[in-house]
Amino acid sequence: MASKTLQFGPLAIPLTQVFMMSKYSFGLVNLKPIRPGHVLVVARRQVARFNELSPEEVSDLFTHGQQVSKAVEKLFNADALTMCIQDGSAAGQTVKHVHLHIIPRITGDFANNDEIYSVLEGTGTVPQQTHIDNEQREPRSAHEMAAEAAMLRREIGGWEEALSQFM
Repeated sequence: MASKTLQFGPLAIPLTQVFMMSKYSFGLVNLKPIRPGHVLVVARRQVARFNELSPEEVSDLFTHGQQVSKAVEKLFNADALTMCIQDGSAAGQTVKHVHLHIIPRITGDFANNDEIYSVLEGTGTVPQQTHIDNEQREPRSAHEMAAEAAMLRREIGGWEEALSQFM
């Protein structure tokens, strides 16, 4: 019987929250997004550091990151994107599994543009205009996350067959 989840570090991610899958990576919606549309593209093989990925895994992660970024920018009416990998604890990595953050940006969403990195590390506060809790970003419901993943799957297209082998 196929698994109904994928591993992201110690977390079992329900396939309802996954919106793309390839040989070496998968995309998932974020439990506590910094901005609406903040998603992750994750290496399928669980390694903590970027330098542990093979060249094929690196290529796949970034090729699919580019594809996902186009969909996110369109669906969330973004002016730009912040894309980053926190590679190790000193860089703010909290889940020890290589993943690429894709965060839609809108002009003026942060007073200081680089403030987003403090928020990623958990040391900054999210501006009010993002409509996300300033104090402790509240986890979203499974229903909200599944709806966003479904919207992204429709926009990106072509992932149903890859996902169906896990369902």
